[in-house]
Amino acid sequence: MLRFPRPVFYGWWIAAGGFVLNALGGGLLFNSFGAYFVYFQADFGWSRALVAGAISVARLQSGILGPAQGWLINRLGPRRVIFLGLAMFGGGFVLLSRIDSVLGFYGTLLIVSLGSNLAGFLTVNIVLVNWFERQRARALSLGSMGQSIAGLLVPLVAWSLGTLGWRTTALLSGLLVFAAGIPVALLFRVAPAPYGYAPDGGPLRVAPTEREASGIRAAPATAPTSAGGAEPRARNLSAGSVGMSARAALHTSAFWLLTSGHTAALVAVSVMTVLLIPYLVEQQGVGIDVAANVVAGLTGTSIVGQLVGGYLGDRMEKRYICAVCMIGHTLGLVLLIVSTSLPPIVVGAVLHGLAWGVRGPLMMAIRADYFGRRAFATIEGFAAIVTTLGLFVGPLLVGFVADQVGDYRPGFAVLAFITAAGFFAFFFARKPDVGSPGATLVESTYLRRS
Repeated sequence: MLRFPRPVFYGWWIAAGGFVLNALGGGLLFNSFGAYFVYFQADFGWSRALVAGAISVARLQSGILGPAQGWLINRLGPRRVIFLGLAMFGGGFVLLSRIDSVLGFYGTLLIVSLGSNLAGFLTVNIVLVNWFERQRARALSLGSMGQSIAGLLVPLVAWSLGTLGWRTTALLSGLLVFAAGIPVALLFRVAPAPYGYAPDGGPLRVAPTEREASGIRAAPATAPTSAGGAEPRARNLSAGSVGMSARAALHTSAFWLLTSGHTAALVAVSVMTVLLIPYLVEQQGVGIDVAANVVAGLTGTSIVGQLVGGYLGDRMEKRYICAVCMIGHTLGLVLLIVSTSLPPIVVGAVLHGLAWGVRGPLMMAIRADYFGRRAFATIEGFAAIVTTLGLFVGPLLVGFVADQVGDYRPGFAVLAFITAAGFFAFFFARKPDVGSPGATLVESTYLRRS
C-alpha cells in the first residue's frame, strides 16, 4: 500500500510565520539601530544620550503596554493585533524618513517600536506557547531565530545607509514591512483546540459533557487550511490547561527572580545592539562596514545558540542553562572593557551572541513551565513591564556616561556587574507548586467567530 507523508502540524507553520515577523523587527530595527545611530549624530549633531534615549524611551513604552498587549491578544485574537502592529511598524518607518526634529525623531521611533512589538516577539511567542508544550523550547527557538538571522543583514542596511541615505533606507524598510508582513499575519491562529488538536499536534480529548455544557459543536479534527479563514477568538488562550492566575504568579519568588535575571540580560542585549557599532567606530577607529560585520557575526553566533538552547531547553533544567548564559554575557562585556584591538572584541561579541541565543528562547518557555498557560499572556505582559527597564536603562546609561567622560567602557563595567547578579537570580529561581492556590483547570470557552 502507498503511504502518504503525515501532514505538518500547523503549529510549525505559525512558528515559521513568527520567524519572518521577528526577522523584520530584528533586521530593520533592533539590530540595525546602531548603524542609524552614527548617521543621526552626523546629520543633526545630537548627543549620544539623546539618540540612545529615543530607542530607550520607545522600548520602555512597549514594556509598559505589555499587559495591555496581552489583553488585546485575548480580546481580538493574534491576527488582528499583528495587522495593527504592521500598520504602525511600516507606517512609522515611512514617517521616520521625513523627520527633521528631536520631537519627530522620538515620536516616530515610539510608533515603530510599538508596532514592532505588537507584530513581533511577544504576540508570536504567546501564540506558540498555546500551540506547543513538549516541543515548546524548539518552537520558540525557531520563531526567535528570525531576529538573529536578520542580524546577518545589518551589513546590507549599513550599505544602504551609506549609499542611499538613511531617509531612503527608512522608507524602503516601511514598504518591506507591508509587503512581507501582511501575508504572514494570515497564518496566525489563536490556539489548536478549535481545530481539534492538542498542543504539539496530538488529538484533542475533551469529554462530551464539557462540550455540551459549553454549547459548542465538536471542532473539526483538521488543521486550518485557509490562511484567510475566520479566526476563533478565545476568552482564555490557554483553554484546557492547568496554570496559575496572574495574581498567584506575581506572588511567587520565582516570578521575580526570573524577571530580574531576564532584565539583567536585556541590559547587555540592549547595549550591544544599540551601541556596539558607535563604540567600534568612535573609540576603536573601525569603519562602519567592519563594525556592521561584527554585529552580523554576533547575531550569526546567536543563531547557533538558539539551536542549542532549543535542544537543551526541552531536556535540561532551564534555569541552570540561563544562569550559565549570564556568565557568557558578563565575560563578553569584560572583553569589551579590557580589549585594545579588534580580535578580542570579536570574541567578546561572539560570547555575548552565544549566550543571548541560548538564553533568549528559554525566557517564555520557562515561565510557561513554571506558571502554566492559564494566564500566560497576562503574566508575560507584567513581566515585560519590568524586563523593559533593562532595554531602557542600558543604552541610556552607557550613552550618558560616554558623553560625560568620552569613553564607553565605564558604562560597560557597570553592566558587567548587573549581568553577574543575573546569574544568581536564575540559579535560585525554583519552580513553584502549580497546585497551589490560584492554579486551576481552565475549561474550553470560545467566542463567536470574528
